[in-house]
Amino acid sequence: MDTQLEALYPERPRLKPPLRQRLKARVAATYRYDTLFWQVSLFGLWAVVLAAFTLTALGLPTGFGTAADVLMFTAGGTIAMAVCANAIALLLAIAGLPMPRLYVGAWLFTAGAVLTIFRYAGARWDVSTAVALFAACAGTLAGFTAGFLAKPRLRTRRRLAMSLLPAAACAVLFYLPLHTSGSKPAEEPAVETAAGSSAVIKVANPGLPGAAAYHYFTYGSGNDRHRDEFGKEAEFLSDSVDASAYISKWSKARTSFWGFDQKALPINGRVWMPEGSGPFPLILLVHGNHLMEDFSDEGYAYLGELLASRGFIAVSVDENFLNYSAWTGIPDNDMKVRAWLLLKHLQQIEQFADLSGTPFYNKVDFNRIGLVGHSRGGQAVAMAADPLRWFQRGDSLEDIDKFHIVSVAAIAPTDKLVDNNQARLSNVNYFSLQGAQDGDVSDFYGDRQYNRATFDKGASTFKATLYVEGANHSQFNTSWGHYDSSLPTGILLSRSRIMDEDSQRQIAKVYVSAFMEATLHGQSEYTKLFQDYRSGLDWLPDTSYFNRYEDGHFTVLADYEEDNDPHTIRGGGTAEARNVQVVEEQAKDRDNAAKKERGAVLEWPKQTQEPAQTNGQTRTQGQTPKQSQTPVQAETPTYGQTLAPASSESIPANEEPSYTLHLRSAGNSSRFIYALSHAAGLSFSMVNLNYQIQAADSPDISLELADADGERVKLPLTDFMPVKPLPVSKFTINSWLDNKFEGGKYKEATEAVFQTYRIDFKPFVDQNPAFNPGKLVSIAFYLGEGPGKVMLSTIGLYLK
Repeated sequence: MDTQLEALYPERPRLKPPLRQRLKARVAATYRYDTLFWQVSLFGLWAVVLAAFTLTALGLPTGFGTAADVLMFTAGGTIAMAVCANAIALLLAIAGLPMPRLYVGAWLFTAGAVLTIFRYAGARWDVSTAVALFAACAGTLAGFTAGFLAKPRLRTRRRLAMSLLPAAACAVLFYLPLHTSGSKPAEEPAVETAAGSSAVIKVANPGLPGAAAYHYFTYGSGNDRHRDEFGKEAEFLSDSVDASAYISKWSKARTSFWGFDQKALPINGRVWMPEGSGPFPLILLVHGNHLMEDFSDEGYAYLGELLASRGFIAVSVDENFLNYSAWTGIPDNDMKVRAWLLLKHLQQIEQFADLSGTPFYNKVDFNRIGLVGHSRGGQAVAMAADPLRWFQRGDSLEDIDKFHIVSVAAIAPTDKLVDNNQARLSNVNYFSLQGAQDGDVSDFYGDRQYNRATFDKGASTFKATLYVEGANHSQFNTSWGHYDSSLPTGILLSRSRIMDEDSQRQIAKVYVSAFMEATLHGQSEYTKLFQDYRSGLDWLPDTSYFNRYEDGHFTVLADYEEDNDPHTIRGGGTAEARNVQVVEEQAKDRDNAAKKERGAVLEWPKQTQEPAQTNGQTRTQGQTPKQSQTPVQAETPTYGQTLAPASSESIPANEEPSYTLHLRSAGNSSRFIYALSHAAGLSFSMVNLNYQIQAADSPDISLELADADGERVKLPLTDFMPVKPLPVSKFTINSWLDNKFEGGKYKEATEAVFQTYRIDFKPFVDQNPAFNPGKLVSIAFYLGEGPGKVMLSTIGLYLK
């Protein structure tokens, strides 16, 4: 009966549970696939999140301290990861996708967080995406290693074996970006020695402490919110100054942080004061545009202490409130106010010097003032030494003429236009120091300031530059860390070719101290260091150096500024080229921007080995051909015109390429005749451009001098100074990144940097006693086998 009923009434198919019940069931099974392996693997992703948010904290300081920032950012990142990962897992569960949902959610959050962090820091989309994928994959591999080790069902040996694969993959993933083509460590530089014992400086190492005792104190507003040394611990109170005439952009958040606005900027300084009666020269040191909340002024204590021990009053100036902040931006006209504040510090110190109760009382020699600036501070010190281009006498700078700024030292300076103007120092000693590995101010802007500095004829002032292989930007300040770009993007910069921080600061100590000793203490023996860096190599770390030098006793023979004619030189002389292409053009920096200095670019091909006939005679290599006194004739040239181009890819071996300057022999000015009769030697600036033509060797150049009596002497340039290859900079951890930082600022590995060659006449006279330098009529550069390429500029005479 029951069977019949079942047949008559078959069982109906079961209905699907309601959607609500199904969703509830799926939500309940959200973590169904997240087994122990995947749960342990989460720690790899979490480690990446902690690292990313730690870097963010270091790049976005709040002013509450590094520890507080890291704790706050990492805690926030952890909470955000937990919330987002669970939310994504829930969505994946509702969609019914069979996967370890919590892990997938954590992976997506990790990649998205890293991408967002790097995009916010200014990295391009492709760079940010690549970093995000790399970081997430690295976290995955690290997590898998931990997951395999944690699996309970696997024996120990098997767990270890299975964990090796992701561990090895993780190692490779980290290794590849750091060791790609072009990122090999720099070769050890050859040890150089000074040319001749007379070139070695016979004075004490200026980088070592002097004999003077000194004491340290501060002056400040007395109510600084963040630094007691300018607040309640300030030994002397200074006046605030009103910069509202220059600054209009000052946010409420900046006021909240500092406790003041642009109408009441503080005058804060750290002072290292020598013991003794004085008066002492005064030196102000000023930082550049680092992060506002990461204070910079204490980073030059190593220079302040050294200078004070050698008898200088050194003051590190606080201008942190003008710096950039990720939270509040940067005030407008900050460059102008940086220079203005330096002058206000001079006024404040003068007030202290008039008060018998201060350490400055009768101790300051305001006729001997030096300024040292780093980065934007390097531009500010030049502006402060040329103030009337931006400021007027009167108002707050009514006594500006009281302060005699004698010397300006700029470390890796910027050179921005301010009110469409730039500093042009006149009769002021100038020195600029630049690192070839500078990833912040990657162009040598000190070259431009050097070119604009001028002297009256016979002035005792000089100008010089030093370019250093392996030095970067930040290590000149002890507070700025090792990276030249703010974190987190700073980790994409390579440190494989950067020298250690102590060596880099040793260079700054030697040169800044020697510069001030020479110009403010009158220790002229130190000037040799700026004429030829080799004279101080015993004081310096082993690396490659390039220096320029010129003083008020220099007489220019050719600087290529007089016209656009490549056949003429200053004073009516002429230029002749044989088998060499000559183009007059502007020197360029890494960005292909003009350095505002013209020169003659000489390029010549490789020689063949076949002899050539000259006037019916065969001449062997090494013999000097008789030079024609008649320059190559040409039609009226235009800018960039080529003089005597080489007609083929190779030239005969005995037709050595040459470039000759014929000095005007008749009707010379009395000044030229005087300079020639009193000259100790020839000086010129030259840059080795062989890197532009992929030539491996440096040019083999010789110099031939001829007098009016027909006497000639030819000597190799290496007898005086070698022609070295320029430093090759590697800025990023992967060459793919070079074109992707700030508009491709790292795309050029080398910058054209001049070296000054000082050629003493004495070796020429020793070689040929009949040669009379006082009757010099021609200067010939013989350019060797080739191929080669150089740029010549500023050829002239220096006095005995």
